[in-house]
Amino acid sequence: MKIIIERGEDSYFVAHCPALKGCWSQGKTEEEAEKNIREAIELYLESEQEVLFDENQEIVKVIA
Repeated sequence: MKIIIERGEDSYFVAHCPALKGCWSQGKTEEEAEKNIREAIELYLESEQEVLFDENQEIVKVIA
């Protein structure tokens, strides 16, 4: 699954997963944003009851 991390206007890092509509998160650092978006993806998939999140699934990080 691809995630995109960008620096926001308020100097926080904003992350989203294009494959999951509305799945966004943020963090004060790039690392925190990545951790938060991973959690958001897991919760998104859990709430949608689609597929269970596999911690070993490869995530491709794109920093814009």
